[in-house]
Amino acid sequence: MMRTRRKKRNDTFLKGQLLVAMPLMTDRRFARSVIYMCAHSDEGAMGLIVNHRADHISFPDLLERLGIVTHETEDGISNDIFDRQVHVGGPVETGRGFVLHSADYHANDSTLPIDREISLTASVDILKAIATGEGPSHAMLALGYAGWSAGQLESEIQANGWLHCPADLGLLFDSDLEGKYTRALAKIGVDPSHLVSDAGHA
Repeated sequence: MMRTRRKKRNDTFLKGQLLVAMPLMTDRRFARSVIYMCAHSDEGAMGLIVNHRADHISFPDLLERLGIVTHETEDGISNDIFDRQVHVGGPVETGRGFVLHSADYHANDSTLPIDREISLTASVDILKAIATGEGPSHAMLALGYAGWSAGQLESEIQANGWLHCPADLGLLFDSDLEGKYTRALAKIGVDPSHLVSDAGHA
């Protein structure tokens, strides 16, 4: 008797992929959101929204609040931090910062590799490195994160709340936040004007 290949449970996990909100998303916190999935297992899921800006604080202001940059040390900081944005990573622990970045930076135990190209660091050390121009080549700072309990995300996907697709560095770290939602849908081959409430995935 021939054996059929059973699909591995890990094949359905979305770690390292993008989660894209359907246009009919009823939760305003996630409307038109693109979320990079940092973790997904039987125990739950965690991700960072990569296309929502935190308008209440700038990157230099945050560095100053943390004591990383002061008026006396401004001459030693990298010029590009004035162009960096702070993102709203999600509604959970909004006072906590997370840096999603390229894998060319590693801060010992505080850095979590997600895949070969992307890592996550939640320590102040990476912000100090970015401030002095010694950080990763690509990075985005997010306040808070999106979290799901065991089985919750799967249920939301079944209820047509989300699509998903592969991630790429260009989309993740692009400063054009407004265009990320449409670009993510385009990766799936979807025109948002033609979307209905049917479920689907890449």
